[in-house]
Amino acid sequence: MSRENILIKTSWISTIGNAILSASKIIIGLLAGSLAVVGDGIDSATDVIISVVMIFTARVISRPPSKKYVFGYDKAEGIATKILSLVIFYAGMQMLLSSIKSIFSDEVKEIPSAIAIYVTIFSIVGKLLLASYQYKQGKKIDSSMLTANAINMRNDVVISAGVLIGLLFTFIFKLPILDSITGLIISLFIIKSSIGIFIDSNVELMDGVKDVNVYNKIFEAVEKVPGASNPHRVRSRMIGNRYIITLDIEVNPQITITQAHEIAEAVEKSIESSVDNVYDILVHVEPAGECQSAEKFGVDKDMV
Repeated sequence: MSRENILIKTSWISTIGNAILSASKIIIGLLAGSLAVVGDGIDSATDVIISVVMIFTARVISRPPSKKYVFGYDKAEGIATKILSLVIFYAGMQMLLSSIKSIFSDEVKEIPSAIAIYVTIFSIVGKLLLASYQYKQGKKIDSSMLTANAINMRNDVVISAGVLIGLLFTFIFKLPILDSITGLIISLFIIKSSIGIFIDSNVELMDGVKDVNVYNKIFEAVEKVPGASNPHRVRSRMIGNRYIITLDIEVNPQITITQAHEIAEAVEKSIESSVDNVYDILVHVEPAGECQSAEKFGVDKDMV
């Protein structure tokens, strides 16, 4: 199964699963009179929106490169991840405001119905299964979007567990306000999670790499090639889950263009065998001893 097909299949499973969980929690939460359970249901509703965005993104990614987008559409995944973080943040803020309003409201609060406990347990089990499946598939195809959503759903398990604890304490101490306080704590947890995902998604969009150890692998790969020396101005960025690598090397100025080209090809093959998920490599050949000292971009060996 192709990477795009796995993305689409996983997203559909997530959409259906979260829709069932969301509807059950919102309906039961309203009937039981639990703000925390309703908030948990709203959080699951955002997961449905996220899954729909993922399905759309997977179809965009599958498009072949065009004259306008010669590198293809894989960066749509990074944009989608950014959108997901904003959706999660919005849900957290809405829940935060609702919880604060409930805590300081003068209305008489009633203890939620016991059925709220059962739907929360059902949610915990369902979310654990969905998060585990999505995380496994995300790692399988190295998808930041699937992994981010899996982390979000794993956070949902913690949120539902917090709801469950809050409900139990509400019943034990007969204090309905504990349900609203639980909702407040959960909202802060959601906001923190969204900020983390937002920051993490900046790496790809700003042409960075998440694992800077890739530069050590590149330098080691160049050192294995006879005739190639002084790898410098190495630049690496990510498109989707794959690396685009550009670097300069020095060769003996007395050799022919054909020999220099063969060395450059050998460097490409050496890097491809050392670094996983390479999209493209560009090797610029320079005569030995003519390295420019004022070059602005890239990483040199003494920097790693």
